[in-house]
Amino acid sequence: MTDLDERPVLLTMRGITKGFPGVQALRGVDLTLRRGEVLALLGENGAGKSTLMNVLAGVFTPDAGHIEIDGSPVQLRSPREAARHGVAMIHQELNLVPQLSIADNLFLGQELRTARGTLDRAAMAARSRGLLERVGLRLPPRRPVSQCRLAEQQLIEVAKALNHRLAVLVMDEPTSALTESEVRRLFTVIRGLTAREVGVVYISHRIEELAQIADAVTVLRDGVHVGHRAMAATDRAELIGLMVGRPLGELYPRRAEQHSGEGTLLRVEELATRPAPGTETVALQGISFEVAAGEIVGLAGLMGAGRSEVLETLYGATAAAGGRIELNGRPYRPRDPRHAIVRGLALVAEDRKAQSLVLGNTVRFNASLAALDRFLRPWRTVDTRRERIEVARQLTELRVKTASLSSVVATLSGGNQQKVVLAKCLLTRPSVLLMDEPTRGIDVGAKAEVHALMDQLARGGAAIVAVSSELPELIGMCDRILVLCEGRITGEFHRDPARGEPFDQERILTAAMARGES
Repeated sequence: MTDLDERPVLLTMRGITKGFPGVQALRGVDLTLRRGEVLALLGENGAGKSTLMNVLAGVFTPDAGHIEIDGSPVQLRSPREAARHGVAMIHQELNLVPQLSIADNLFLGQELRTARGTLDRAAMAARSRGLLERVGLRLPPRRPVSQCRLAEQQLIEVAKALNHRLAVLVMDEPTSALTESEVRRLFTVIRGLTAREVGVVYISHRIEELAQIADAVTVLRDGVHVGHRAMAATDRAELIGLMVGRPLGELYPRRAEQHSGEGTLLRVEELATRPAPGTETVALQGISFEVAAGEIVGLAGLMGAGRSEVLETLYGATAAAGGRIELNGRPYRPRDPRHAIVRGLALVAEDRKAQSLVLGNTVRFNASLAALDRFLRPWRTVDTRRERIEVARQLTELRVKTASLSSVVATLSGGNQQKVVLAKCLLTRPSVLLMDEPTRGIDVGAKAEVHALMDQLARGGAAIVAVSSELPELIGMCDRILVLCEGRITGEFHRDPARGEPFDQERILTAAMARGES
């Protein structure tokens, strides 16, 4: 195999500078990508990674600097112009049209036509099946994207990028919603691309996976290039040090002796649901578990196992078809999210932008939205002074970086948006917190802060049910892990071996792939 440093240079970015009103996002950043190389691009939220890649993809025009592809200077003033030079980008926030079919999304802007000029839907469907198979998906090409789960949509975005002539593929958090089996499938696709000399820029906060896929790593901090390393010669501690530039607390602060196992707050018995017509939601069957005060229980499983459905049913977003639930010792039948909030439940949803935030509104509006009842005067108007004080206090405790409470939430980095979602939940003062992928798409520093918050809430007596596609996160943070497969619980594992079967990654994965009766 050719030594990495001997491969021809495919992409050069030099002195890239970009500013926005009140923010200098990039300050003379350099980046070099070679043919057939996977270059990891690391940095905390707000470090400038996505801005730099949006410059490459033609979304933003740089204030200064130049770009060369195969040694020739290029001007990338639009995504269409970038595509003509073989540059494609899979954004962290997916760019699919939910109302259109999978095939229509894959061919959007480059539709196939018959000799008469009409859309050749048969040809597009046939080509779509091949593209989907390349990323390991077996979905009907005519299915609306809105009926696909988030992880499936991530893989559809990859398939869409494969439908172009590719020289450079940028992947911004492509595995954030994928389980380990889907990640392995994606890595196989990436290796197939690099074997054909495609260069891949790979943005990820999952440092552990970079050793498996990345050849080299470039690190940004506060809009400045702070280091470039060969991946094989770099350890995790060095990368984190370059990224954060400050001491970082322990990533997983949970300890076995912290949870006593007393005082059940949530009891679920034989919970069942029916899948909604025309959707891919999983039918839950006989789900039973308990969560005590001060306990963190994780839900593990592959895509489509039913993990999110459990949380959504408890929150009243999905109707239960059977079973019994007790909350704080009293019968509870979830009717809708408002009812759940009143009863002391809060949900950190899987997709913060689609399910948790009103992107065009302010930080204050979003943070207080679910807790407005707390701030109502007797004559049913909002006490805005008390609202501002409470929101500011919560945001300060969570270390949210925002210019003001009036900042539009869409302008915040992904990690700070996630903290606003957490603030919204915590302002309702929940006794049971449901967290679906709470650290998806946030950097290692913000991830450590979320983990510390979970531990603090549990030690304060809250019960937490957490879903994560990152098994090390569940093992690091949970007292117990319940494994789901096809809507059933197929395994239960314990941090404390005295309480039951101990945590074991291989056994958990085996349970996640079980079939039939539990």
